[in-house]
Formats: sequence, C-alpha cells, structure tokens
Amino acid sequence: MSKKPFDLNTMPGQQRAIDATKAAGRVAIESAQAIAQINQQATQELAAMIQKRVSELMQTQDPKAAFEFIHAEVLQDAAKEVSQYHNQLLQVLQSGNQELAVIAETMIAESKADLIHFVNDATDNAPLGSEAYVSVFKTSFNNALQNFELIRAAMADSFTNFEKGVNNASNLTSPKSTSKKRS
Repeated sequence: MSKKPFDLNTMPGQQRAIDATKAAGRVAIESAQAIAQINQQATQELAAMIQKRVSELMQTQDPKAAFEFIHAEVLQDAAKEVSQYHNQLLQVLQSGNQELAVIAETMIAESKADLIHFVNDATDNAPLGSEAYVSVFKTSFNNALQNFELIRAAMADSFTNFEKGVNNASNLTSPKSTSKKRS
C-alpha cells in the first residue's frame, strides 16, 4: 500500500483543467453571442435596405431604368453588405481562435509541469535496488515529454492553419474593398 493514501497535490491540477474548460466554454459562448448579434444586425440592416430599395423602385416608371437601378444600386449595396458581414464573422472567429490557442498552450504547459512533478516524486521515493526500473521509467518519461511537444506542435499547427484559412477567406473579399478606395 502507498504511504500517501490521498494526494492533495492532484486537486490543483484538476482545478486547472476545470478552469481551462470553463475558459474554453466562455470563448465559445462569447463567439456564439457575437455571431448572433452580427446576424441580428445584418438582418435588420437588410430589411431596412430592402424596404428603402422597394420604395425607390416603385417610383420608377421605366422598366429599363428599373433594371439599371437594380443592377447599379441594389446589387452593389448587397455585395458591400455581404462583404462587411463576412469580415465581421471572420474577426469573431479569428479572435476566438486566438483565445483558444492560448488556453490550449497553457493546458499543455501545466500538464507537462504536473507530469514532471509526478515523475520526480516517484523517482525520489523509489526503494533501494530499483535503479534499473527507475532508469526505464525515466526513459519512458522522456518519451512522454517528447509526445507532449508533438501534441503542442500539432495543436499550434492546427491553430495556425485555421488562422491562415480565415485570412484566405478574408482576402477573397479584399478586391471589393480596393474598389471602394478608387471611388
């Protein structure tokens, strides 16, 4: 049997995991709320724009003028609105991604520190004559530390790839923003 039946040092690690989970949940909720707010605002603006454009269109008598009005005004305004909406969504996603990356990095670093502490405690309290087992254990531990680094690198790559995807999607709308500068 173990000399320490209950290790109180594990509780802070569990609390950190709970706190990290809460932080990730908070980021998800805040992102969802921001997206909902963007959607509500876009819907209200679209309804107002449609009402205004229909009113203006009803005043036009000539079908050709109505077609030109729709093409020149309505479609261009709609494209601008879609571009703005898209950029707002991308900003929310990018911000949430950055916060989640920080949370994940912190969790990995804390887990690594906890593992190092655990191994140091275990090897320091090893009975005499168990040096060979301690050596094998430490070798396995070093492999586990390398796995932590692989997990951290894979996670960092994942967040970076997401960020690149967001930037690429954002760049799809930039030609429209350059035409604004010319006018």
